[in-house]
Amino acid sequence: MTYQDTLNWMFSQLPMYQRQGKVAFKKDLSNTIKLSAHLNFPERGFKSVHVAGTNGKGSTSHMLASILQEAGYRVGLYTSPHLKDFRERIKINGKEVTKQFVIGFIKRNRPFFEANKLSFFEMTVGMAFDYFTKQKVDIAIIEVGLGGRLDSTNIITPEVSVITNIGLDHTQFLGDTIEAIAFEKGGIIKPNIPVVIGETQKETKPIFNNLAKTNNSKIVFADKEVFEIYKSDLIGSYQVKNIKTVVQAVKELQQKGYRISEQNIKQGLLSVVKNTGLLGRWQVLNEAPKVVCDTGHNREGLSYVMEQISNEAFKSLHIVFGVVNDKDLDSIVDLLPRNARYYFCKPDIPRGLEALRLKQIFNQHNLKGEAYSSVNEAHKSALKNADANDFVFIGGSTFVVAEII
Repeated sequence: MTYQDTLNWMFSQLPMYQRQGKVAFKKDLSNTIKLSAHLNFPERGFKSVHVAGTNGKGSTSHMLASILQEAGYRVGLYTSPHLKDFRERIKINGKEVTKQFVIGFIKRNRPFFEANKLSFFEMTVGMAFDYFTKQKVDIAIIEVGLGGRLDSTNIITPEVSVITNIGLDHTQFLGDTIEAIAFEKGGIIKPNIPVVIGETQKETKPIFNNLAKTNNSKIVFADKEVFEIYKSDLIGSYQVKNIKTVVQAVKELQQKGYRISEQNIKQGLLSVVKNTGLLGRWQVLNEAPKVVCDTGHNREGLSYVMEQISNEAFKSLHIVFGVVNDKDLDSIVDLLPRNARYYFCKPDIPRGLEALRLKQIFNQHNLKGEAYSSVNEAHKSALKNADANDFVFIGGSTFVVAEII
């Protein structure tokens, strides 16, 4: 099988949340535990940091990896979803897993995957853990895929657990209250392992405190700590919260004997894109007109993005926007500016919401614009209509951003 053949099999044969939605979500870890035994427990072969949360976990994971790389460590990084190529999910010191490893891993283990009906996410986690152990990483940053307690990544015992924040997202899987979602994400808190919480929220604080107490785990709320203000090459204003979370997690690692200097922290935060290849976080694609894309897609993520847009200077605002068909539009529509011209589009995946349907819904909320046949057509039209002093934003879904960058 070629690399493309391998990917086609992975994407088409097995349920995958990213493309299919709810049918891909598994309610227990039994398959992952079986896979771990089949692979000879690769998660035991490396140290790790486990990162969960509704928003910011991707940026936080990449920042942590960058700082550890600056400190001279060989750093694995497991994140999801990918934007352009599957291999973005599994990296060591910013370099993607080789195509040969992906092909070989699937070829060797395909009979096991088929016999046990493993999901796309389960076998991808197994691949990452196997790769990190075989490549002898010093430490790996492992981002939770969905939730925490029942997520396939939750078979590791990390050096430190990190939970960025909690918002109402993926409620069909995780529960429809902030407290219920906090309990699911708090499932990554392990006995005697310190946990860093990025944002103090009155609904979630008692949940996390109780889980930490039960597990005899030190708990620190990063936003309550006093830090020097650090700058990063991830330039969205919302990154300030993530930076505080990262710095506190680094302090916990330092207390465990990791040699990370102040200079490593500063340089790591300033070199995230260069060190890790992170894409799609307030990424500036053009200057005149200014064109920015961002993968924020739930209420919390989009509120940060819209606040950032409101701080920009421009003559007119153009918004290229598309969503998946299970998106709760009522939860985000009030955040979007009325004074923008919208370019509605459907991301090119089965779960994409039809552009005409999106236009109808947004028109009812006095958000005006036209529907386009593709993300690319919407983008082209926005650029054509924008003056040099205008601002063009592209977002609404990770999949919309993936088609642009």
